[in-house]
Amino acid sequence: MQVNETLMRPMCGVPLFRGLSLEQISMIARSAERIVYREGDTIIAADSEGDAAILVVSGDAVRISGVDLDGGLEVIDEGSLLGEMAMLVEMEYGSTVIARGMVRALRITREGLQELMEHDPALVDHFLHKIAGRLSDLACELRSVDQALASASEASTASSSSITGESVRQAQLH
Repeated sequence: MQVNETLMRPMCGVPLFRGLSLEQISMIARSAERIVYREGDTIIAADSEGDAAILVVSGDAVRISGVDLDGGLEVIDEGSLLGEMAMLVEMEYGSTVIARGMVRALRITREGLQELMEHDPALVDHFLHKIAGRLSDLACELRSVDQALASASEASTASSSSITGESVRQAQLH
């Protein structure tokens, strides 16, 4: 089956796929299910078992629930990959995304991707490298937060000590 440019363009823009050859991306696209969501259809549902990532090829979708949403809606851009970890590992989706109009998408299943990785071990190496890089970035961010909290704690302790020392001096004067 030939994969047209309409499918290849959004796939090439996904950070998780960057670094794969066009042939590898084409293999993934050929193995993916083409799906059309109608207005109001749920594309992914929070707390439901995820067995696939959904690549929004075209159309209008919004995230209506999930982490960091703060009660509003988040527009999902064409080329977005929803639930990307679900195509690699067992997980539950963390957000609910619905179609606001017709949405054309690719459904990249874990089962289908695992079959491809059996035939092309370079895919395994690629995804491991990408995930390890993300974990490393997260570890750096956590260290920065930890350092900021430690500095704030030290400043608070120093300020408390200063206040306590001043209070003792004031009491001694009276």
